[in-house]
Amino acid sequence: MKIGAGEFKAKCLKLMSDLQKYHGEIIVTKFGKPIAKMIPFDSEPEKPIFGILEDSLIIVGDIVKPIEEKWFVNG
Repeated sequence: MKIGAGEFKAKCLKLMSDLQKYHGEIIVTKFGKPIAKMIPFDSEPEKPIFGILEDSLIIVGDIVKPIEEKWFVNG
């Protein structure tokens, strides 16, 4: 929904209530040009699943170097 700054000022509380109830967004314009965008607080984008563990693992030592442990194979 687009709304002029003057109308937004007059209807601010009702618009915020409607925004919380119905979600969506409100774009406030001044002289026909967008100056602000209002969205409900709980509609922040979720963090994508890809990369969610970034910076949460600690690597200790060399993970490429062989462990020099003998393995026994039956057969």
